[in-house]
Amino acid sequence: MLALLSGGAGAPVAAAVPARPQPLPLLQPLIDAVPSGGTLRLPAGRYQGPAQITRPMVLDGGGAATIEGDGRSTVLVVQADGVTVRGLHLRGSGDSQDRVDAGLELSGADLLAEDNTLEDVLFGLHLKGVSRSLVRGNRVTGKPLTPGMRGDALRLWNSRHNRVEDNRFERGRDLTLINSPDNQLRRNHFTDGRYGLHAVFSPRLLAEGNRLSHTGTGIVVLYSPALTLRGNQIAHALTDGGAGIVLKDSHDSLIEGNEVLHCAVGFKLDTGVEGRGHLQVRGNHFAHNIIGMFFYGEAGQDHFSGSRYTNNLTTVAVSAPGAGASHQWSGNDWDEYLGFDRDHDGRGDTPHDVLLFADRIWMETPLATFFRASPALELLDFLERLAPFTSPYRVLRDPSPRMAAPASSAS
Repeated sequence: MLALLSGGAGAPVAAAVPARPQPLPLLQPLIDAVPSGGTLRLPAGRYQGPAQITRPMVLDGGGAATIEGDGRSTVLVVQADGVTVRGLHLRGSGDSQDRVDAGLELSGADLLAEDNTLEDVLFGLHLKGVSRSLVRGNRVTGKPLTPGMRGDALRLWNSRHNRVEDNRFERGRDLTLINSPDNQLRRNHFTDGRYGLHAVFSPRLLAEGNRLSHTGTGIVVLYSPALTLRGNQIAHALTDGGAGIVLKDSHDSLIEGNEVLHCAVGFKLDTGVEGRGHLQVRGNHFAHNIIGMFFYGEAGQDHFSGSRYTNNLTTVAVSAPGAGASHQWSGNDWDEYLGFDRDHDGRGDTPHDVLLFADRIWMETPLATFFRASPALELLDFLERLAPFTSPYRVLRDPSPRMAAPASSAS
């Protein structure tokens, strides 16, 4: 539209009104035009969502197609078997926890979601009733909210026999598995969250080679037996409970080769009074944690072997005398060990005992936790170790502690 304005010489002057931005092409009609089993390769550009896929097909954005959500719902929903979603940039989900607004929601079997980028989404990847599927090489960045108000960067519900590999998650709430047995999570990275990995009623989980940092808690597993946690690195879990690895009633499991650094608690174990099953905890490294291990409960006959405990402020803490007393220990490397290896067999000549003197006051009296590591309590603990006036409580005994290998001298 033009408006005529009078100029100084009486000549008309045209003033242009800015044109309205052109609407984005809708993605849904393009999807609807693809036959079952067909492929839709989107040219580079922006497309308007939300959209839904309800039959087998391949949707390929080539890394250059962006799907814009409406800010009120999930950006892309898959409700079919045999669907591939690849190379898309999905952004702008809604913000409803009740609706579980996500970047990409999957339902079905034999699905593939790879090399997608999701940003400004409440929930990232949401798998509902998914089986035999692969989620690989995706990047998820959540909305700029406080951790408790965010959605899960990854959520599996009632899903099994899936692989989640080589994804990067940032600024999400949790990576969550609920009622989802027999899944594998490998080589994923997650930073800036509440719980790094949160598994509930999800037995036979394999979590291997994942890196979790700057989360409130690292890995929390509840009521999920027969799991394997192997080769994961967990660092800087200092809030929301602050433990690197937490297990509750998840027996017959293997915790192997993990590195837990700079957490409030390195490993927290809650064993039921009935003491069902066993854990194998071996070859891990717990270092620079406020508490290396914390045992809560009165039973359990788990085996701890071949792990290293380095520079933890408190190596072991218990909820009460007797907690964790039936566990078996062998061949661990303790930086507090004061014995020798005179026969040079790599094992200490005498057992390593972890004894609690006055430092157990803060364990038995929660209000005294404020004074833990204070000069007064440290002095009291030193004096009692020097000339005991009460009987110390033995938390554990490692009959054959491993000696640290001496550093090789330069030739």
